[in-house]
Amino acid sequence: MKAFRVDVLEGVRIALFSLKANRMRTVLTTVGIGIGVATLLAIVGIIQGLNSSFDRQLATIGANTLQVSKFPWVMRGDWWLYRNRKDFTLPQVEQIRAQSSYISAISPVVGRASDVAHGEEQLATVGINGVTGEYLMISGYEVTAGRYITDADNETTRPVAVIGADVAAGLFPSISPLGQTIRIDGRPFQVVGTLSRKGKILDQSQDLMVQIPFKTFYAMFGKQRSFSIAIAVTSAEDVKRAEDQLVGILRRVRGTPAGAPDDFSINRPEMLANTYQQLTGALYGVAMGVGLITLLVGGIGIMNIMLVSVRERTREIGIRRALGARKQTIVLQFLMEASAVSAVGGALGTAVGLSTAKVVSLITPLAADVQPLTVVAGVAFAGVVGLLFGIWPAARAANLDPVEALRYE
Repeated sequence: MKAFRVDVLEGVRIALFSLKANRMRTVLTTVGIGIGVATLLAIVGIIQGLNSSFDRQLATIGANTLQVSKFPWVMRGDWWLYRNRKDFTLPQVEQIRAQSSYISAISPVVGRASDVAHGEEQLATVGINGVTGEYLMISGYEVTAGRYITDADNETTRPVAVIGADVAAGLFPSISPLGQTIRIDGRPFQVVGTLSRKGKILDQSQDLMVQIPFKTFYAMFGKQRSFSIAIAVTSAEDVKRAEDQLVGILRRVRGTPAGAPDDFSINRPEMLANTYQQLTGALYGVAMGVGLITLLVGGIGIMNIMLVSVRERTREIGIRRALGARKQTIVLQFLMEASAVSAVGGALGTAVGLSTAKVVSLITPLAADVQPLTVVAGVAFAGVVGLLFGIWPAARAANLDPVEALRYE
């Protein structure tokens, strides 16, 4: 162990002296490996950012929620097959509530996009959702001012509205929206509450929306529009059991014949996550492949420079071997030199790559997430690349014949 420690220290000293003596070569080699690491980590940073952003967006839906509708969130097959399914009815909603043992809240949800205005201010393509009072427990929103929709609002079809954060900011930039009147497609609604901000999911704002009583929606905008059913399960652990139970309940209350396929879809947030992974998996693989190829080119550059270094220092190697230096000592010397160049390039490449990822996230919609482990992994990975691509030059140096090496000019 003592001899090995001496060899390492001596190898580091000689490696640093050699790098200092060949500054231009060292700089070019460092830049080569740095570009490879920067490319790879910029890609990794953006990928991690996109994944973290999607996870945060998906969390806003709620881990213990289910959405029952005619259409699946991820549609496979003939659209008309789903379109021709029977619509849900309000008695079916009540039957589901009565027969399920896992439901903590349930609400029909109907929606459309409309223009919303207040005075001279107007917002286009705002999501208008007709819901009941229980929808607040399902959606994950919080009331920041005023109140939410009540059963009395729904039963008496009151023209009241609870607005999202983007609607509040767009229509009421300087005054409180509570008690104000907004117009949805020209129809007046009184604002009774505002909701907390939830951000976007799949680039769609969850805050550019207005919620009104479910029966008011049908009274104002017609009853021809089908609705879905939003459900909150008592706990996240019961979601699968609740889904299995719902299948039986829905087939029974909708009169689905035995042996016939389900004429409804039960949607969970995990379905979006699986689809996201399928869509982005190939793209991420290609991006990582490009980064690794760039890093491979940098590693080949290190090998080439180290082979040139071995050739230039053949006589030096012969002298050291004649004076008693072991093969292990020569191998360690050149491995230390290769890994030192690679590690310095990796440190610079890590800084450039992660900075690039941050800049990209600031000037484009792409997100970036720089994790501390990524920084450590970037430098360590670069050092490993240097060691791997330095093995052959180091072995070639150690296996030189001392006599032939001494006679080399």
